[in-house]
Amino acid sequence: MPPRIRTRPRALRACTSHSTRPVSLPAIATYASVATASANTPFPPMQQTFRSAPPVLRYPPTQPPSHKPPEVRKTQLHRQYQSLLKSSPLILIFQHNNVKAVEWMSIRRELAVALRKLDAERLKNGQETLAEEIKMQVIQTNIFASALRVVEFFNPETETLDHALHPQRSNQAGDEHFTHGLSRSAHEAATNRKLKLELEPLLSGPLAVVAFPHVAPQYLKTVMSILAPSKPGFPAPTRKANPDYYEPSVQTGLQKLMLLGARVEGKVFDVDGTKWVGGIDGGIDGLRAQLVHMLQGVGGSLTSALEGASKSLYFTVEGRRMDMEEKEKGPEEKTG
Repeated sequence: MPPRIRTRPRALRACTSHSTRPVSLPAIATYASVATASANTPFPPMQQTFRSAPPVLRYPPTQPPSHKPPEVRKTQLHRQYQSLLKSSPLILIFQHNNVKAVEWMSIRRELAVALRKLDAERLKNGQETLAEEIKMQVIQTNIFASALRVVEFFNPETETLDHALHPQRSNQAGDEHFTHGLSRSAHEAATNRKLKLELEPLLSGPLAVVAFPHVAPQYLKTVMSILAPSKPGFPAPTRKANPDYYEPSVQTGLQKLMLLGARVEGKVFDVDGTKWVGGIDGGIDGLRAQLVHMLQGVGGSLTSALEGASKSLYFTVEGRRMDMEEKEKGPEEKTG
C-alpha cells in the first residue's frame, strides 16, 4: 500500500473544515498572533489612497531610454556626432570623391607628422599641444545633419534624472522629462523643417571633417597647408623638407578632397573666412595682443582728446580773463 502524502497543514485543514471538531491550541495561538499584528499595523498615508506609487525604473540613470533602439549603429553615430559638435568649437568640412583606403591612410599620416612638428615648436615655448586631439574622420552626411539640428535647435532645461525629484517618471521613451539628445523631444526638434541650418547648403554628398578641441589658428593653418594648400598664406611643405608628402598616394588623395567651409563657434565660414581665421598671426595669443594694442590706442586717443578739450577750454578762459583785465586797466592809464 503506497504511503499517504499530506498536502495541507493541520492548522489550515482545521480552519477550513466545516466539521464540528474542536480546534487545537496551536491553531488558536496562531490566529491570535495574526490578529494582534494586524491591530498594531498603522494605516497607510492619505496620499497613497489617491496617488499611485512611483514606477520602478527599468534603466540605469546614465542611460535613459531613447526614441530609437540604442543598439542600432545609426543611433550610436547620432550620439557620437552630437558629442563631436558640442566638444569641437572648430570643424573643417571637406567633400571627398572616391578616396581609397590607402589614400586616406597616407593623408592621415602626413597630417599627423605636420601636427607633431608644430607640437615640438610649441613645447619649446611652453605652449599647449593639440596634435593628439585633432582627428580627421569620414561622416555619414544625413546622420550628421540630423545631429547638427539637434545641437542647434534643441535646448533642453538642465534637470537631473533623480527618481526622487521626478516621482512620476515612466519607463517610456516618450516621457517629456527626458531631455537627452536621443529623446522624443530631441527627435521632434530635429524633424522640424521650418528651422533652417546655416550649414545646410554644405551638407550634401560624401563629407569628411577635421575637428579641433579649441579655436587654434596655428593648427588650422597647418591642417590647411596639408589638406588644402594655397599660396601665399598656406603653402604646402617643400619636397626637401617632407618628401613623403609628394608620394602618389598622398597627392592623388588630396586631389579628391575639396574644402567647403568651417564651423567656428557655431558660426559658418566659407573658404575665405576660414583662411582669415587660419591667417591670424601668432594664433590666439597674437589676436589677444592685437586686441590689447587696439584698446591701448583707443585709450590713448581718448586721453589726448580729453586733454586737448581741457587745454583749449583753459586757454580760452585765460585769454578772456587777460582781455578783461586789459580793458579794466586801460581807462585808468589814460586818466593818469
